[in-house]
Amino acid sequence: MFDATTILAYKGQGEAVIGGDGQVTFGNAILKGNATKIRTLYKNQILAGFAGSTADAFNLFDMFEIHLEQSKGDLLKAVIAFSKEWRKDKLLRRLEAMMIVLNKKHIFILSGTGDVVEPEDGKICSIGSGGNFAISAARALEKHASMKPEELVRESLMIAGELCIYTNQNIKILKIED
Repeated sequence: MFDATTILAYKGQGEAVIGGDGQVTFGNAILKGNATKIRTLYKNQILAGFAGSTADAFNLFDMFEIHLEQSKGDLLKAVIAFSKEWRKDKLLRRLEAMMIVLNKKHIFILSGTGDVVEPEDGKICSIGSGGNFAISAARALEKHASMKPEELVRESLMIAGELCIYTNQNIKILKIED
């Protein structure tokens, strides 16, 4: 995990939501509080978020978009092709970033070592320094509260922002729905 941010993604019935905080840190200093670490890709059909080095993440987004274009938006094929490239390229393996990518059908974590992880439950995942706080809150809220996916993601990130010193409560949310 990176001491950089918190990204949380949720895939529900016919809906995909991703959220992230806005804090950018350098060591123990806050450089910026309103950064955007999430975005839509491939004709607004894919959501993505990153944790780690901003410059590295932008490179990874650009590379991943090429694979999305080549696979005509097939997220599973793009993730596999991207991870193969990431693992084979010595320069890429030095990048210090992680990504979450999802659509209404799939959700994946892409690690800095080229690993592809699909969450066990197939619907909630997180990355970044506050990721464990956010995913714990999301699982509890999903189980014990009746919330829309967007509300669940926002509230979980707010809780993470109360607990993690590298996460703030300037939350941005993106979603894809039927």
